Amino acid sequence: MSVQAYQQASQRCEAPRETEYRLLAQVTRALLDIKGASRSEINRIADAVDWNRRVWSAFASDCASAENNLPDQLRAGIISLSIFVSKHSSQIIREGAEVEPLIDINRSIMAGLEQRAQNAAMAAGPVAATG
Repeated sequence: MSVQAYQQASQRCEAPRETEYRLLAQVTRALLDIKGASRSEINRIADAVDWNRRVWSAFASDCASAENNLPDQLRAGIISLSIFVSKHSSQIIREGAEVEPLIDINRSIMAGLEQRAQNAAMAAGPVAATG
């Protein structure tokens, strides 16, 4: 099986929470890579911060959709976080603010996604062995 075929099959089998977790892990890694970077690396900083801002913008857009099935309070919280991420991202680019708050937010959401996935797996019960 080719790598491309494996990646396509993996993506089709991945639950939305797993996809969101993986995406947040990737963008958080990019943010960690720029932590402590000098202002002379502004292009690299801007790329990572903008990627994170776009991820959060997509989350907010999804939460604003009438088809979103998350509880209203959770949707509102995600939209509020997205607004904070956008404002703080601008402060990082313009004023050299710390990237740590964005990393902390991403890690908190990742922990929540991981916990929800574990809860869902426990609710599904044991998987019967085949073979």
